Amino acid sequence: MERSAVNPWQWSAQLGYHQGELVSGHTQTLYLAGQTAMSGDGRPQYADDMAAQVSLSLDNVEAVLAEAGMSLVNLVRLNVYTTDVDLLFQHYGVLASRLSAAGVAPPTTMLGVTRLAIPTLMVELEGTAVA
Repeated sequence: MERSAVNPWQWSAQLGYHQGELVSGHTQTLYLAGQTAMSGDGRPQYADDMAAQVSLSLDNVEAVLAEAGMSLVNLVRLNVYTTDVDLLFQHYGVLASRLSAAGVAPPTTMLGVTRLAIPTLMVELEGTAVA
């Protein structure tokens, strides 16, 4: 087994984690760190806008996938963490429509949490992809 870090941005490595971990063998498996509404330079975005946070979080998932030579098509597992389940459900179409457009419906778990690492963030997406 061979492992390599996948980091389209360097700020997370400075915090002690990779955006993804590419594991190679007969297949490649990418374990994505939780992706939030963070800009490319590590700044939280859209403090009061759940739809925008979901969209940017998914953009960041796609960026990590692309860095590993994958896309949403390869996503085989998705965990969704949110500080407000009811509000997320009002904007869940943002996520569902993009997954549907990619032709995927990965197994998903949604969890309500007290808070995320950065208090202004309301949603975090964590996934596993296989190619």
